[in-house]
Amino acid sequence: MVGAQALLEGSTADDSAVIARSLEQPEAFAVVFDRHADEMFRYAARRLGAELAEDVVAEVFLVAFRQRARYDLARPDARPWLYGITTNVASQHRRAERRRTHAAARVAADRPGTFDERSDERVAAQQLQPRLARALSTLSPRERDLLLLVAWADLSYEDVAAALGIPPGTVRSRLHRVRVKLRRALGGSDPLTLEPQHG
Repeated sequence: MVGAQALLEGSTADDSAVIARSLEQPEAFAVVFDRHADEMFRYAARRLGAELAEDVVAEVFLVAFRQRARYDLARPDARPWLYGITTNVASQHRRAERRRTHAAARVAADRPGTFDERSDERVAAQQLQPRLARALSTLSPRERDLLLLVAWADLSYEDVAAALGIPPGTVRSRLHRVRVKLRRALGGSDPLTLEPQHG
């Protein structure tokens, strides 16, 4: 059992130190969960909807716990590793994601929206949402994973490379191709500034 002092020390240590400690004291891994579960939940919810996100996060941290001995301790931040696991677990739920994306794409683009005094941009984004959902549904799973890790998780190219197990140069070139493809589908809008909403 990890004592209060060990948990307190773990709360200030970087992720790699906590994961190293968890090899001898498995309960210490709770610090990694506490630090990153909410962020992984938000990402999974955006990918698959809130109803699946809780299950995804539970699977992610179970996989992470089981694979913690293989974690690269030279990396102080576990977020890219966890995003990689989240992406893999989400791919297992891809059928549900595709259903949601196709359903959003079927929403009529000219459906009257309500005016929101906070921002005209929000109204424009709501009107663009069906086109964005349609455009996202044309991407391969690999392309969609890459785009969403950059756009939603706000990871650097290096962190995306670590999450997906590919070189940073590959991230750059694939992202460029995806952005060109989506800009064309969206009439010139940059896909990294748009936010589809699951409903």
